[in-house]
Amino acid sequence: MMARLKESRWVYILLSIVLAVIFWAYVRAAVDPNGTTNIHNVRVEAGGTSVLTSQGLTVADINPQVVELKVEGPTSARTELLRNRSSLYVRVDVSSCVEGENTVRYRPVWPENINTDDLRAETATVTVKVEKLYTQSFEVKFRLEGRVATNYQMGTPAIEPGQVIVSGPVEQVNQVASVAAVLKTEELSERFAGDLPLTPLDKQGNPLTGLELTLSAESAYVVVPVVVTKEVPLTVNLLPGGGATAEDAKQDIDPPSIVVSGAEADLEGLEEISLGSINLSDVDGTQTFPFSIALDPRFTNESGLTTANVTVTVEGLDTEVFAVSNIRTTTPPDGYNAEVVTQGVLVTVRGPAEDLEKIDASQILVVADLSGVTNEGSRHVPAQVYLNGVNTVGVIGSYTVAVNITR
Repeated sequence: MMARLKESRWVYILLSIVLAVIFWAYVRAAVDPNGTTNIHNVRVEAGGTSVLTSQGLTVADINPQVVELKVEGPTSARTELLRNRSSLYVRVDVSSCVEGENTVRYRPVWPENINTDDLRAETATVTVKVEKLYTQSFEVKFRLEGRVATNYQMGTPAIEPGQVIVSGPVEQVNQVASVAAVLKTEELSERFAGDLPLTPLDKQGNPLTGLELTLSAESAYVVVPVVVTKEVPLTVNLLPGGGATAEDAKQDIDPPSIVVSGAEADLEGLEEISLGSINLSDVDGTQTFPFSIALDPRFTNESGLTTANVTVTVEGLDTEVFAVSNIRTTTPPDGYNAEVVTQGVLVTVRGPAEDLEKIDASQILVVADLSGVTNEGSRHVPAQVYLNGVNTVGVIGSYTVAVNITR
């Protein structure tokens, strides 16, 4: 009796399972029926290209490059596939191809995030053209897609590797004019250091896309120095002399300023660049003085100008010339004797007219400098002129005295 009951229970269990399967199949067929969907413009990608490369070959062309894929399966799976169609493509294995045209069947590569157990696709063939591998070396150049921020300047980029080898069909490699490490930024205002993708460019500088090209490096490490630039005025110090002060002089500096670059913190304190000093006793009317533009090693002269001309004009003062016979010399070097040959020196004195009227030649002393004497003979030596008894006027110009040196 008990044996019959147990046997009946297993029969019921088995029958329940069969009915559940039949019910599940019915519901699925009714709610999620099978069907077909045609997906257009599915891209074709090549696999196994490394095998061709090892044989000195490369894929020159795949025809067609997009195909129509007919997919069969439940409605839910096909709907999910369409939502992720951007990740759907077909692959052709080119590892067994030989030089010339090859007919190869493709297979679908489904998106990773959908259930493809119930999906089936009709496949066909494409034509794969294989050619000998051609290589060419290019210098890697830096390309900024954007701009350098105002008051900043980009230095010379350092790129590693500096060379890259482009491989592919000869017709496609010949389209490459250069290879660039491309930095995309709206505004470059600080030093950049990092990896940048390498992009083949044509003669017009346009990126080359859709070609079967291989680069020996996909990216390059690039360091781009960026410094601040600043326009800084040039100045000169006018020393009083010859009866004139800075208030009596007008100056013009050409160029009036230069552009320098450096660290932002260093440039903050740079308000002017001093060229040096001009003693107004050396200025008679209008004179021009050349100066070298010297910078602190922390800065770079971006203008490229190394000299500046300073024109100084003294205005509002009169001059008068005095014939001076009061001439002396400094002590000659040991063993030498000096005889003054010059009997009179015409000395120009500058100052207000009313003060010049009070000057007499007896107040002026000319002293010949013998410190540079090294041998005998007649020569002209520089002389210093002293004006005693007045400080509102001064001597201008430079003077020499003829002397005869003996031993």
